[in-house]
Amino acid sequence: EKLDEIKNLTKEIEYITSNNNGDIYKISAKYGKTNVKDTNILDLEKVGGTISSPERSEIFLVSDYAKYNYTNQNSKFYSNVEIKYDEKIIYCDNLELEISKNIAIAYGNVIVKDKKSLMKAQTIIMDIVTKDISINSSNKISIFSN
Repeated sequence: EKLDEIKNLTKEIEYITSNNNGDIYKISAKYGKTNVKDTNILDLEKVGGTISSPERSEIFLVSDYAKYNYTNQNSKFYSNVEIKYDEKIIYCDNLELEISKNIAIAYGNVIVKDKKSLMKAQTIIMDIVTKDISINSSNKISIFSN
């Protein structure tokens, strides 16, 4: 089994895709291997990503792990997820990037920080085109100003 894992391991992986608006999605990883249960999924480790647009500033993503789906280019980032854009940082346990819908869903210990405030929520949904955020929480939302 260990030998099969080593054979299946790929180093220094990079995937690039784009949408009709000219936005470019790039995901790179130190290591990756095909998921044993679903061959359309690539399991990634030490992951980084960017969402670039000809009209807007870049969005940067990092996480310890991710699952990349070959068929729809959607990705699920997990463990120490960090999203940076426009002087904002979002920390969370999980981030699902749905390319066809142009949304990113962050959930699990979500913290949004900028120079003036800190916000905690259960789930946020970000439109990756406009960068608008909607907050979904069944608990009280905490916002702290600096």
